[in-house]
Amino acid sequence: MGKTKVAAKKPVRNKTTTKERSKYPAEADPKVEALVREIIARVADKWTMLVLEVLEEHGVVRFTRLGELVGGVSQKMLTKTVRQMERDGLVTRKVHPVIPPRVEYELTALGSSLGEAFCGVWIWAEKHGEEIERARVAFEKNAVERQDSV
Repeated sequence: MGKTKVAAKKPVRNKTTTKERSKYPAEADPKVEALVREIIARVADKWTMLVLEVLEEHGVVRFTRLGELVGGVSQKMLTKTVRQMERDGLVTRKVHPVIPPRVEYELTALGSSLGEAFCGVWIWAEKHGEEIERARVAFEKNAVERQDSV
């Protein structure tokens, strides 16, 4: 009997329907994908998320009060964060011409909508927090057992 050749199967590309594609429009436009990656990187920064949360909760907030409400942020980091957020159109900055200058920040509609979009992360974390905690405990337990077996 001769050997039969088995044809190698080509990997099947996961085809998406039009409906599925509309959920992920960045796949079609590299420029949008780059913007999404940049925004995620910036918003994933804890200070940006905390500033979003504080301004959503408190409305117009003076710089010093914003730092107090965010908590644990240096003046330099807060300045850097709100400048970047202002650059991206997420907050407005209003300087009152008094001595000493009074500076106030407020979320724009764009910033508020971003906060709403990322609100899902908090909802997800709240819903799955216990599962994550159990997984972490199990992981640590397995890590200790792996060390013991070495």
